[in-house]
Amino acid sequence: MQSAAKTVTAYLAELPPDRRKELAAVRKMVKAHLPKGYREAMGWGMINWEIPLSTYTKTHGQYPLCYAALGAQKHYLSLYLMAAYMEPRLTAQIKAAFQEEGKKLDMGKSCIRFRRASDLPLEALGEVIAAVPPALYILRYEELMLRPGKKR
Repeated sequence: MQSAAKTVTAYLAELPPDRRKELAAVRKMVKAHLPKGYREAMGWGMINWEIPLSTYTKTHGQYPLCYAALGAQKHYLSLYLMAAYMEPRLTAQIKAAFQEEGKKLDMGKSCIRFRRASDLPLEALGEVIAAVPPALYILRYEELMLRPGKKR
């Protein structure tokens, strides 16, 4: 479910109260751990934390470089952690945290699907979010995505 909301406030306001509450709890965790230099904005119909185009322009066209995103899908909520997709050690850290806390992990390449904030090991996910400052994220992005011969 993509939203046409232009602001995070408008996006949250259009959600049912129960889903808004769960997203707000995860958003609070992300904001508490987010390294300086990322900006919160709306993009792709979700809340994004990104490196603004004014800071970094070598992205896929007109879009800022997305670091994390949070959204309400039709049947679940999603937390996207792009650095975990790029860094196998972060993916392993996420898997270990879920196992350690006895929580069920439903994860794609960068997407963690959940229904309630309590389904997530929030502190461990905060550590993953805090682990990659913008300069390091840009470096890894360029190593992996902009290498010669890489199709985009």
